[in-house]
Amino acid sequence: MFSVFHNRITSALTGASLAALLCAPAFAQDIADTIYSGGPILTMEDAAPRAEALATKDGRILAVGSLAEVLVHQGENTARYDLAGRTLLPGFVDSHGHVVMGGLQALSANLLAPPDGAVTDIASLQDALRNWMAENQSAIAATNLIVGFGYDQSQLAELRHPTKTDLDAVSQDIPIIIVHQSGHFGAANSAALAVADITKTTAVPPGGIIRYGADGSPDGVLEENAFFLVLGKLLGGIGEEGFKDFARAGAKLWARFGYTTAQEGRATPQVAAIARAVAAEGGIPVDVVVYPDVLVDRDFILANHSDTYENGVRIGGAKLTIDGSPQGFTALRDRPYHDPIGNYPPGYAGYAAANPEQVQDAINWAFEHNIQILTHANGEGASDMLLAAIEAAEQTHGTADRRPVLIHGQFLRRDQVAALHRLNVFPSLFPMHTFYWGDWHRDRTVGPINADNISPTGWVRDRGMMFGTHHDAPVAFPDSMRVLSATVTRRTRSGDILGPDQRVDVMTALKAMTLWPAYQHFEEAKKGSLKAGKQADFVILSADPTGIDPEALDDIKVQVTIKADAEIYRAETGPQKASLIPPMGHHVLDVAHAAARRN
Repeated sequence: MFSVFHNRITSALTGASLAALLCAPAFAQDIADTIYSGGPILTMEDAAPRAEALATKDGRILAVGSLAEVLVHQGENTARYDLAGRTLLPGFVDSHGHVVMGGLQALSANLLAPPDGAVTDIASLQDALRNWMAENQSAIAATNLIVGFGYDQSQLAELRHPTKTDLDAVSQDIPIIIVHQSGHFGAANSAALAVADITKTTAVPPGGIIRYGADGSPDGVLEENAFFLVLGKLLGGIGEEGFKDFARAGAKLWARFGYTTAQEGRATPQVAAIARAVAAEGGIPVDVVVYPDVLVDRDFILANHSDTYENGVRIGGAKLTIDGSPQGFTALRDRPYHDPIGNYPPGYAGYAAANPEQVQDAINWAFEHNIQILTHANGEGASDMLLAAIEAAEQTHGTADRRPVLIHGQFLRRDQVAALHRLNVFPSLFPMHTFYWGDWHRDRTVGPINADNISPTGWVRDRGMMFGTHHDAPVAFPDSMRVLSATVTRRTRSGDILGPDQRVDVMTALKAMTLWPAYQHFEEAKKGSLKAGKQADFVILSADPTGIDPEALDDIKVQVTIKADAEIYRAETGPQKASLIPPMGHHVLDVAHAAARRN
């Protein structure tokens, strides 16, 4: 009897009747604010990696699935968002960058090489500074400072750093500081050196180098801690409002490239305070996780670290820096550099910015207090120091879900990847190096054999490990599609493919920009994939990354960035959001048509 009754009911609920039932008014709490459809939706959820539609309510995801399944959440005031063939993904999560200082890149003279800038030699660098000066007279008058960002000696025809003599040719009166693309070097003119009190007799800070000319005076080129010291003195003159401008500009830049969660990956308490102040004023549209320097103020970290955002900012843990720049030959290796250009002694292998005792003490402190620590280690020698410290700290303080993070790991050995896996260290890698400096690594830093294994994402995935990919902005622009392209293709500026065995597929590379860095930040339950209950943080791309030639990935454009169901960035060609849904009769037909297409 039940089967007969069931068959009659099933027979009756077909076609438009079934569609009408599916579109019956949902409970009030299930009525969506917005329904997104009309283009590919990539969820990052393995059980259902693609969807036709997505519904949101109160800044969170309400439903994801077929159009029929999602349209049951439609109400009279639900907005319909037509993707117009474009692709919706989770908002990108910044695995490592410097969003406050990223504003420095946005507000200074662009000294980057092509394709991000036009500087190819010392003369064009000088022209870029002069052009910026002409267009920014009011800023120069207010700060008495000229700042340029992004020069790279490996991309200059002269294959050397600019000196104070080169910069004095631009201005002898106004202090000039230019920042190397790595952020680990800089060059100053004579006026800037005078303001910073850098002379023949200045004591060189540990972990830094002041370069000198033939006459014994500083030539303007500064490395690591010496550079950071001078930069801090010069930027101190811009004041609190100047740093607030950096934070606002940096957050807007991150949003422009689809990031809904940003990182300030090496802060002082003062920089953290700036981020908090700007966020309280409504000036930061993305979430920001701040990691203060563990060698500066541990009491501040201990008192402020939290998993809860306040106005979109939180202190996530601590940052430790062990070495420097691999392309600048200051990363600490376990062997000599291959063929470095510069005045380096035989057997030169770089140097550490922190000694082994400092590293062990910092890791012990973080483990003792269960504070997440991010550690910058580029060279093999630096990674050896980190891994030894973590192993010792774990023996003392036991295992726990602390999720320590290796930042960069540019020259990791295969055995070090195995140690990362064994010690549960999350690798945040920098595959963009393959594009920007791949040729340089092959020819100058590690040689053609070892260059194939920089940023070894393939080795990491061979062990089934998660990883994050980053841009380290302002080292490079926070260009999400350049990050994606480099991770998938590993193509260098010259067109070489550096380490084809280290390439990964597009979906893996996308997870390394979404779900896996959300895990890195202890936020995988809230962010990183499109799943009911998670935050409505999205990016809309001009094309489906999984549906095009991988060589064209860097041509994809971010069209819209959405934070908590509200647009925070829109390109001129982005899709349009309708204010209201069509009349009820129309969405009954929508469901019926969708059901018919599936059948």
